[in-house]
Amino acid sequence: MPKTFTGRFFEDYAIGETIRHSVPRTVSGGERALYHALYPSRHAIYSSDEFARSCGLPKSPIDDIAAFHLVFGKTVPDVSLNALANLGYAEGRWMRPVYEGDTLEAVSEVIGLKQNSNGKSGVVWVTTTGFNQHAEKVIKYCRWVMVRKRDMEAPAPPPVLPELKPALDADDIVVPEGLDFSQYDFGRAGEPHRWGDYEIGETIDHVDRVTVEEAEHMMATRLWQNTARVHFDGTRREDGKRLIYGGHVISMARALSFNGLANAQMIAGLNGGAHANPCFAGDTICSWSEVIDKAETGAPGVGAIRLRLVAAKGGPQFVLKDDNGRYLPDILLDIDYWALMPI
Repeated sequence: MPKTFTGRFFEDYAIGETIRHSVPRTVSGGERALYHALYPSRHAIYSSDEFARSCGLPKSPIDDIAAFHLVFGKTVPDVSLNALANLGYAEGRWMRPVYEGDTLEAVSEVIGLKQNSNGKSGVVWVTTTGFNQHAEKVIKYCRWVMVRKRDMEAPAPPPVLPELKPALDADDIVVPEGLDFSQYDFGRAGEPHRWGDYEIGETIDHVDRVTVEEAEHMMATRLWQNTARVHFDGTRREDGKRLIYGGHVISMARALSFNGLANAQMIAGLNGGAHANPCFAGDTICSWSEVIDKAETGAPGVGAIRLRLVAAKGGPQFVLKDDNGRYLPDILLDIDYWALMPI
């Protein structure tokens, strides 16, 4: 009997199937240090225990995107080891902060399948939930991925396309227990701009840029125990290039957004997202944001702001798509998320 695992292919999934992912991962203080070494991440609530305590939390959690990567990485061997591309996200909710010492596990349910017209691959939709050591949900999201077929003659399953919300309502998002921005220290946070200073429709050029390096993206991907072959093995693509993990681009864009959105402290919801074009070592990433919506929450001093975050190669032009509705070739990432900000 074979001892090695070559990963699942499209025909190996079934609607309603539940997949419990290995291996549990305990978060250490090194997680934050390495995350902040890889990305220019400076949001105060993730940088300082004292700042976090002044906002009602017991201590500084790890960055929300780092928590997302940890849970995402657990799913890769079972969902996207043989993926051609990770296509998008929806209905993401951060349900409680993740702290040093927490142990995370992940469970996914297959909610959609559709074979591509070429008969060589298909799209798999899963809903993934991350749990801590107390069996408490820390994050839940849907993603869909294009996966190779093993047997080109395998019959196509009946297509099932899940109905996903185009965006979370403000009432869907979870504000961490105890979060209180009523005594928020704007001086220590790095910018004076509060929730009321942002207008719906406003666009923000985050100015700064970072060139992606081969070694850094592979180190980051290993940190999350993401084993997808296209990120490491140059023979997996016809062009011989190693594909940059999409989460690396998300983290870079979020970190760059500090310049202009330093007080968008905690991510609470992921409404949608698309990796519009592949990213490779040597590409220089810049980012810009658009304010889509705003809402109040029941927490003292805490407002919710809905943002579109775009990562691109070259200078930001605040333009996403061409006249035919296709992403422009320089657009790498387009995500829509809710963040928590002091009012």
